[in-house]
Amino acid sequence: MTGTPRPDAPTGVMRAVLRVGPSGGAHRVALRVAVSLAVPLVVLWALGRLDLSIYATFGTFASLYGRFDRYGDRLRMQLAAGIQIIVTMTIGTVLSAVGVDDVVRVIVVAVMAALVTVLAHRARWHPPGALFTVFAGGAAASIPATFATLPEPAIIGGAAVAWTLLVTGALAAWGTLRRGAAPRSVRPAPPSYRSAWELGATAGIGTLLAGLTGLALLGTHWYWAMVAAVAALGGAHLNARVARGIQRLVGTLVGVVLAAGLLALHLPPLATIAVAVVCQVGAELFVGRNYGITMVFVTPLALSMVELAAPTSPQELLVDRVLDTLIGVVIGTIVAVVWAQLRSRRPAG
Repeated sequence: MTGTPRPDAPTGVMRAVLRVGPSGGAHRVALRVAVSLAVPLVVLWALGRLDLSIYATFGTFASLYGRFDRYGDRLRMQLAAGIQIIVTMTIGTVLSAVGVDDVVRVIVVAVMAALVTVLAHRARWHPPGALFTVFAGGAAASIPATFATLPEPAIIGGAAVAWTLLVTGALAAWGTLRRGAAPRSVRPAPPSYRSAWELGATAGIGTLLAGLTGLALLGTHWYWAMVAAVAALGGAHLNARVARGIQRLVGTLVGVVLAAGLLALHLPPLATIAVAVVCQVGAELFVGRNYGITMVFVTPLALSMVELAAPTSPQELLVDRVLDTLIGVVIGTIVAVVWAQLRSRRPAG
């Protein structure tokens, strides 16, 4: 007897990897995100403080939330996500200032990944999960800090979040004037606590294992392995998670080649900012269509931000990015497969 395949059945993965979905008005989101990112970076360049650009970039990640929601819901979601990013960066900076062992930093970031995953799914954030939490918290924990610099993530990140909300609010007001008040959106019911905590547990376990492995094998940029792991665990079911891991790895490899060419040019700061904005636009144009293409743009964006904030050897950046991504994708996929097997053996009801 035939029937509908289980959603986690190992079929159709490559189809999911190669599929490119419709645009869905992504150009409007890309424009909003570009403005949200460009202005803070240019202001920091004018002030001669591009070393703080990474905090501003993370703050503008709030603009990525709520792309499919009505204006009111979008603003509330961006505010909540922005506060979470600021808190995450501050915790990471405290870890750096105190000088705790890197193993402790990995553990704390993994715990934050688990908790924010639960929060994001219960609150129905879009995008769901804790990818930006791991990225912001891990990066902040890796940047040298002192007690005198502790306020920097909150000040710079907070200003970036405020600018993001201003841009979103201005567009909301403009849209209301043009088309009238939009009907209140009906948000789906949140997942059960059990489901949310299961997702949080997989995120916590996956990021912890990836971070410790990256730290043991490479020593630097261990949070990139954690980001790759949480990304690979971000799908709705096993097929989607495996496909997402493959897309992240392949997209990163292509993106590293592009980043290598850009870094070899030794672009001046303003040109690097322009590249970052263009890459952010490209990422937003494809994030809902094909995650692999998105990573082609995200990789040079991430490396450009690291280069702006703390210039280092381009070769080291490129090699670490590839190896940490490989570590994170492999571990994230293994955790996803093991978790799916454990769930399939659990008695129904």
